[in-house]
Amino acid sequence: MASMKDFRNEVRPNWCPGCGDFSVQAAIQRALGQLDKEPHEVAVISGIGCSGRISGYINAYGFHAVHGRALPTAQGVKLANRNLTVIAAGGDGDGFGIGLNHFIHAARRNMDITYIVMDNQIYGLTKGQHSPTSAHGFQVKTTPHGNIEYPLMPAQLALAAGISFLAQGFSSEVGKLVDLIAAGIQHRGFALINVFSPCVTYNKVNTYEWYKDNLISVDDLPDYDAADYGRAMNLVREHHGLVTGLIYRDATRPAYEDMIHNYATTPLAASELQLDASLFEEAVKEFA
Repeated sequence: MASMKDFRNEVRPNWCPGCGDFSVQAAIQRALGQLDKEPHEVAVISGIGCSGRISGYINAYGFHAVHGRALPTAQGVKLANRNLTVIAAGGDGDGFGIGLNHFIHAARRNMDITYIVMDNQIYGLTKGQHSPTSAHGFQVKTTPHGNIEYPLMPAQLALAAGISFLAQGFSSEVGKLVDLIAAGIQHRGFALINVFSPCVTYNKVNTYEWYKDNLISVDDLPDYDAADYGRAMNLVREHHGLVTGLIYRDATRPAYEDMIHNYATTPLAASELQLDASLFEEAVKEFA
């Protein structure tokens, strides 16, 4: 039986001290241990950016994709081996900037993967530019007079795109984050866990204290029903997306791979089918 320790490796993260991503990594490892997953049963696919390094810090199958392409890679991995627990991970710039189109289509497609976004409202790896989720008026080196754009709202967008599982967490609330990630993995379909994960180096506005003062939790709302789509949408709109907890879940919607006609239940890697050597050689000649 696996535990959190089984998902640790010898690679030391080079995130800045105090970065919220440390807590996200720990939460993923704890969730996998609690679910009795084994390292060979898990694949972590990440994009570019500080958060994208996470696939190298977890003892499991991993793939560091190019910028904005974590989700199409993760979907390909899941289709190739449906027995794998596939986790895609990255930052707000990677997922909601260059990778936004992939996010929208992954949400509506509802493939059985879990997408964890570490949202710090800034580009950290490239030294502090504003990101798609940066607030209007946000001042950094690329917006010295204040950001004239209005921020993208991931929770609202996810709901509008037809997502079947939406949760948001805060990196300083590790216990709650573990539960959300575990629930997302267990959900049969596409699950987004958007994590407010402060950048302590470049974002001096959206700090740990700022989030503590501005976030609300669905756990504090009386009779909140995560199956109520209308209430979920109204909630994130009214609070400008600053909501944590399980916001929405549709347990009735089938996963994408369950609807594919003649989709083999046995992964290709475990198939006993053998490719004729001559056919393989002929195929190789086409690329010679």
